[in-house]
Amino acid sequence: MNNASRVFSRRVLSAIAVLTPVVASVPAVAQKTTYDFGERFYPNNIVISRSVYDNNPSNVVVGVTQLPPNCQLTTVGCPTPAVAQYNGTYPTVFNNDVNDSSFGITSKIFLDQFSLAGSRLNSIEVPNSDEQLNGKDDQLVTSFSSKSELALNLSTSGKYLSFMGYVAPANSVDVSNSNTPLVVDPTNPVGINHYRGVALVDQSGQFKFTETNAYSGNNGRAAIYNDDVDAFYTAGNAGNGNNPQPNGVILGAGAQFVPEVNTPEKNQNPGTPEPLASFSVTELGDKADKVGKDTNFRGLTVFNNVVYLTKGSGSNGVNTVYFVDTTGKACPNGVGLPVAGAPLPAGPLSYDANTVQSGLPNNMCILAGFPTALAKSLPAVEPAGTNSYPFGVWFANKDTLYVADEGDGYNGTVASADMYKHAAAQLSAGLQKWVFNSTTNTWQFAYVIQKGLNLGVPYTVAGYPTGNNAVTGLPWAPATDGLRNITGVVGPDGLAAIWGVTSTVSGNGDQGADPNKVVVVVDRVASTTLPAGTSFTEFDTARFGEVLRGVSFTPGSDKSRVELPF
Repeated sequence: MNNASRVFSRRVLSAIAVLTPVVASVPAVAQKTTYDFGERFYPNNIVISRSVYDNNPSNVVVGVTQLPPNCQLTTVGCPTPAVAQYNGTYPTVFNNDVNDSSFGITSKIFLDQFSLAGSRLNSIEVPNSDEQLNGKDDQLVTSFSSKSELALNLSTSGKYLSFMGYVAPANSVDVSNSNTPLVVDPTNPVGINHYRGVALVDQSGQFKFTETNAYSGNNGRAAIYNDDVDAFYTAGNAGNGNNPQPNGVILGAGAQFVPEVNTPEKNQNPGTPEPLASFSVTELGDKADKVGKDTNFRGLTVFNNVVYLTKGSGSNGVNTVYFVDTTGKACPNGVGLPVAGAPLPAGPLSYDANTVQSGLPNNMCILAGFPTALAKSLPAVEPAGTNSYPFGVWFANKDTLYVADEGDGYNGTVASADMYKHAAAQLSAGLQKWVFNSTTNTWQFAYVIQKGLNLGVPYTVAGYPTGNNAVTGLPWAPATDGLRNITGVVGPDGLAAIWGVTSTVSGNGDQGADPNKVVVVVDRVASTTLPAGTSFTEFDTARFGEVLRGVSFTPGSDKSRVELPF
């Protein structure tokens, strides 16, 4: 670690004494120690979303539990076999994914609050049952193995924290690929219906949920609440059936505008999904893809009154960084820069209901300088800076953008045994830094931070199986493959701390079920070449049966105060 980073790290470790008086008397302790600070958040701390698998063998019964559920009610029918091959015991339960590509099990959500020094202060369980809520029926869960879910984002005012999940009981099967009640695709092999939900939580730990019919057949991944318009901007994916997709699936894909509903879930009646924005590769002069799949979005942020999204998976569209253009002037050819002074979206995208099957109006652009090549045209191994698997994004300032690249998720083959080797050889995975060139008016790749991530190096999880998974023939031990969701802060001395959630590769039937980590790195914002010694360190680690998904500052945080000790 360079001298500036050492100084910064020491200041980070002592920051809690300056930032939050309520925590000032707490000594530094192991990360898993939890203090009783009640079910509330305190400003200028870090919050991490975590999910815990129930690990009840009877959740899934071999030869009995139908996979996918109600498949006989769909037009595609049931696979052979159409029943579970593994019971609900973790982690072998996720070997059911081999026969049911939609397999997943809903699980509870926890929001863990940490000091900047890494001390765990408390853990807030997201309401998930009638009993927990004293008779109310509000609930929200996640899909344990769905690795792209549970991003955490502060609202535009910073007063609230928001994220997405499912309106379903815990321990339910295949909810993450279910239809939504108002948007039923008969070609979706999962024959059940569940609303998606957006959660809003304030500093006192009070939750409100808004149901939506968006993301039918797939998952909502991130949400940001715009306090001024009382609505959420959300990111996700839709569709789990054949082409052409029903209108509702197309309307409910990608970026959504979800008005907040201030009433209990039992009184809500969500209508047709309302798209926030849309992009088509035809803007770039390319041949049209499957409608709705060019907007398979993962990352989401708002900076300087502009909504930014990322796409980093799927064979359709372009894996890159996008922004929503509210002026109609930023990118006549699909690539451009936000117009200065443009307002945030105040409502959904206008469209012609008669032409939905041909695509929605395009009001999104690829950020100038970022990749424009079609995902299906990319080579197997990308050179550094091509940003082929972008996920979370965080602006240090108007000229510096950090992009998390989650890696390609390649788990090798039994014959080549190259899973770890491939992950370690990736050039773009990790934390990419992009800087704006005001001469060319484009963003340019500067470098990628990988040291300390230990890409491709298998690690031990207490209680996890050893050796190879008999179903996949590959090692159980997970290894870091890249980064997903990120957040950060800049100090007055020009140093930034960036926290990131790791992705994994393994021989697990579903790599999204691997216990992963949250890491932190210090970088000099003004640097355009990688400073020597810049390295990640572990901040939090998931245990057996746990996964970490999102990271954010707590509601009510004041970034000017966070910067003071740095």
